[in-house]
Parts: sequence; structure tokens; C-alpha cells
Amino acid sequence: MGRFKLVSNFKPAGDQPKAIEALTQGVLAGKKRQTLLGVTGSGKTFTMANVIERLNKPTLILSPNKVLAAQLYAEFKQFFPENAVEYFISYYDYYQPEAYIPQTDTYIEKDSAVNEHIDKLRLKATTSLTARKDVIVVASVSCIYNIGSPDSFREMRIYVKKGSEMTRAQLSGRLIKIQYHRDEMEFISGRFRLRGPNVDIMTPYSQNALRIEIAGKTIVHIYEIHPVTGNVLAELEEAWIYPAKHFVATDEDTYNAIEQIRRDLALRHAELIKMGKEMEAYRLKQRTEYDIEMLLTAGFCSGIENYSRYMDGRKAGERPSCLLDYFKRYDDFLMMVDESHVALPQVRGMFNGDRARKQMLVDFGFRLPSALDNRPLKFDEFESLLPSTVFVSATPGPYELTVCGNNIVEQVIRPTGLVDPKVMVHSTTGQIDHLVDKINEHKEKGERTLVLALTKKTAEDLSAYFTEKNIKTRYLHSDIESLDRVEILKEFRQGKFDVLVGINLLREGIDIPQVGLVAILGADNEGFLRNTTTLIQISGRAARNAGGEVILYADRKTDSIKYALNEMNRRRKLQEAYNKEHHITPKTIQKTEVEIKEFEQQTKTSAFGILSETLPIPTIKNIKAVEKDIEEQMRQAADALNFELAAELRDRLFEIRQMSVTVGKKK
Repeated sequence: MGRFKLVSNFKPAGDQPKAIEALTQGVLAGKKRQTLLGVTGSGKTFTMANVIERLNKPTLILSPNKVLAAQLYAEFKQFFPENAVEYFISYYDYYQPEAYIPQTDTYIEKDSAVNEHIDKLRLKATTSLTARKDVIVVASVSCIYNIGSPDSFREMRIYVKKGSEMTRAQLSGRLIKIQYHRDEMEFISGRFRLRGPNVDIMTPYSQNALRIEIAGKTIVHIYEIHPVTGNVLAELEEAWIYPAKHFVATDEDTYNAIEQIRRDLALRHAELIKMGKEMEAYRLKQRTEYDIEMLLTAGFCSGIENYSRYMDGRKAGERPSCLLDYFKRYDDFLMMVDESHVALPQVRGMFNGDRARKQMLVDFGFRLPSALDNRPLKFDEFESLLPSTVFVSATPGPYELTVCGNNIVEQVIRPTGLVDPKVMVHSTTGQIDHLVDKINEHKEKGERTLVLALTKKTAEDLSAYFTEKNIKTRYLHSDIESLDRVEILKEFRQGKFDVLVGINLLREGIDIPQVGLVAILGADNEGFLRNTTTLIQISGRAARNAGGEVILYADRKTDSIKYALNEMNRRRKLQEAYNKEHHITPKTIQKTEVEIKEFEQQTKTSAFGILSETLPIPTIKNIKAVEKDIEEQMRQAADALNFELAAELRDRLFEIRQMSVTVGKKK
């Protein structure tokens, strides 16, 4: 639990040494906001790792989505095998939030499937932040959501030590208070069992279990045991047992919360009656009193997060605790925002959508106004919590450029010597014939092509046309189901076809060195998919190939095209000059996939893979078995971090369940 130790066979090269030094010195000099402007393939992740090692600060890395977060997590686990590298994303395989639609008088109850494996990783992250200093947490935007008070999480942990006084009954009672459940049949995460003098505890943040041996009133042994065999792996002198859930509260906090809930219920009930909303008032009273009863008897209730303001002692409107609050125990920590041009707008947009949905629930008597305070952070609240922060992007957004001022560190030179691809603008006259010739040219070199169209129909028609020209082609757009989309991308990586035609291929995370040509049709149609950022980002898909080139089919140079061309040409000149000075001959890189052991599946899935079995066809006889099979496959897909596939399976599961209800009625 000491210093960060970076383990790698590589040494900083290209622009990396300069960037590492500049960012490190910037933080040490007190610069609160810096941007690493790193081109595609320049090794931004390795630079980030070196800065973390140099500064030796606990670090939170924010990623814009789960898949990118998983990739970063895998890389940092390899870079820092001796330190605590943790993973914190939303733990839902699927999630339908509680909502009310007044136009149709439709109440939608919260429906979700929690991925227990990811939940364990979240708890492991907060446990590490409570117990040690050498911690890196890779998180998605879910890190700005309410997870309960870190003070309560720390205060409620249980300390056990050999020779100290504690009875089995006392330990059992304390475990129940921090959301552990006694279970003598199934020994799984968050459960404990009593075996003779032993209390066995399966903590949700560890692979192994704890065994506390108690003789009378004294703890005589503390063991780490294998959860399946029960074999002793190590004997410990002491141990901390952390809560099994993030939302925990002391008896005093719970009692005070219940009293406040009752007072607020009385006030809100009277308010609704005065407004003539008798039905809403009745509904609120029934639902809230039931929750109070559950809190009194079990210390927990469904939707307890909607009462978290009371548990935490917060005032109305005061922001909730989130993952960033767990970092506040350190004197100083570091924040890095990967793909900041995407991540920051996501953070900015979270609050309003959540507020609008919850306001409906409050207005129509489904929730107390306190539910409004179970929310993500507002952007200004997020900003106020940021420590020294490094934004990382190949195309920083306006926010980063504004708040960083002159603190922009460029990483243009790639360690591999690869330069930005050549970009040419070609007239739309005869563009398809020209494109076919260029595709065949790259095909002969064993390279693949990305073609970006403007409409779904164009993508489909182009794919058919290329196929007629004996070019193996597939198309990809939002109408393609997730199952098929995953399979198409897998086959493209394997080289089973030469051309992929799409509309917004950036969202697919295509990063393949064999892509030698990127062709953008309608490049002069100024807009979201043809703006400067998009043009530079998608052009970068050809930057891992030594012979990479980009063709913009356009009849005029828009402002976006002009800026993108100027920027890419500027970078290319710097890269070529560096290569000439250092006698470097660029070579196409050989990329290997980084595996994540935590998410490998022994049977049907592997990290970033897809299911090998096809979905069964439901009949009257097998419908229950099919439902169970699809649910299992959905969970496996989510465990493998294949979230698009998990979402598709979720939708199919809903359909099967509806069919099952229909079949049951007919019987």
C-alpha cells in the first residue's frame, strides 16, 4: 500500500516524455486544469500511467462509456499490478427507472437486474478508497450519482482482532446492520453463516471469505478461507469488514430519518389535500407509511435511495454523496477525464433528465419531494469537486479549451513513428467509380476500408453495389440489431470482408490497424456527423496504418473541412519532420487485445466477445426454459462487458415474458 509502481516493457517515446514532464510539472505547480491533446495512436494511456506514477496521487479516471472504461481498466491493471486498480460503472444489466406518464395515467415501476459481479467491483473500489492510498479507479459517468455517505460507509465497518471481546450474537447483529444476510444454505456475496464456533462471512469486495472463530466472548482466530472448499488460506491478526451495500445508516440515523420522513409526509399530505389532489395524497400516505414500516422492522426498504437525504442529514436541495466524496479523505488526488469531448457533455446533461422524471413522481403522489435529492450532480457541483484535472482527447471541446487556457499539452508524435493519414478532397462527380478503384487498391494490399454515408438507404445501396463489383461488403446502421452488429464488427476485425459502410462508425469503437482507407461521402454537409471533431476523429481510424489515407468527397470546403485539413496537415508535418530527424520509418502496428480476467467467461463468452450459441426458438412447451436461457445469456453478456448485446437480450427477454403470460392465460 505504498507508492504506485508502473510495470511495462515500453519506455516513453515520441512526444510522450515531453507530455509526461509537462503534465507532471503542471500539477506540481498548482495548475488545476490541463488538457492532453493526444492524436489517435500516440499512447495517451501510457502517458496517463506515467503521470500517475510520477505524482503518486490516488486517481479517478472518468470514461464516457462502459466499454471504453473496461478497456482502460484492463490496461491500467497491467500497468499497475501491485497497486489497487478498481472499476466503477453502473451495476445494472438493464434498468427501467420508476416513472409516471400523466397523459396516459401510466405508472412504470422500477425494474432492473443488478449485475452482482459489477456490484462487487463497485464495493471493492469504495473499500480500497477507504483502506489504502495507492488507488486508481476507472469509472463511467455513474460516478456522479448518489451512492450514500462515505462517512457512514466508514463508520459502519466492523473491526475484528484476535483476543478482542465479541460474541457470535454481537457479530451477527452488527453484520445484519451493514446489510449482510444470514444464509445457511447458500454462501454467496453479502451472506454469512454460523458453523459451530465460527462465523463465516462472504464479503462482496473480495474473492475469498473470512472465518471468525469465537470462543465464548473472545475472538480466538481470524482466517481467510476459500469460499467453496472452506480451506484456510491464511491466518490474520485483524481485519476490517466493510458494508455489503453503499446505503447504510446507524440506528440513530435511521430513527432520526424516520421521524423526519413522518413530518414531511404530514406536510406534503396536507399540501396535496389543499390542492384538491385527494387521490395523490392517499397514494403518497400508503406508499410512504409502508416504507417507514420496512425501515423500522428491517432497517431497509425498496427505493431507500429516495430517502437518502434524511439518512445523510442533508438539507433539501443539497447535493448527495457520490464516488468523488470517497476521494475527499485524501489530502490530494488526481482526476483524468478520458475522451473529454464526449464525457463532459454527458456529465452536463445528466441532471435535467433525471429531475424531469422525478418531478412527475412527486407531483402525482408517488414519492415525497426528498426523491428529488436522490440525483446525479449538477455540472457546477461536479466542477467544485474536481481536484487537479487532466482532460484527455484528440479533439478537446470548447469547455476544455476555455478552462485550460494555455495549459494544453500536445502529444502529436507517435512512438511508432506513424503519421496522420494523407487527406484528399475529391469532387462528388464520379465519386463511386473513384471509390471502387481506391478500395481495390487497398484490397490488393490486404487492407480494409471504412465508408461513411449520410443515410441508411445510401449505406445499404452502396453495400449492394460494392458486392456486385466483387468487393466483400457489409453495412452497419442503427436499424441493425445489436446481436448482428456485434457479429459484423467481429467479422470485420477478422478480415472476412473488406469494406464496412456505415453512418456514424465512431460509436462502434473501430480501432483496427488493417484499415488503410477511410472514405467520407457528403463531407461538405455541415452538421453533427461532418463537423471538425467528427472529421478528425474518423480520419484517425486510418492512422494506425503506415499507408493510411482519407478521402473527403465534397464539392466545396466547408469551415469544418478547412479546419480539419489544416489541423491534420499541421500534425502530419510535425510527425514527418520528427521521423526525418530521428531516421524513423513508420510501420503498421500489430495490435493485440487486452483481456480482462475479471470478466472472462469459461463457457459462452469472453471479454468483448459474443455468445457462441444461437438463441432458441420459443414454443408452448419450452417457453419457460427459453426465458431462463435468455436471462442467463443476458447476464453473461453483461459480465463480459458486451452491453449492447445485453440490452438486445433484455428486450428479447421482455418479449418472451409477455409470451409466457399469454400462454399461461390460454392454459
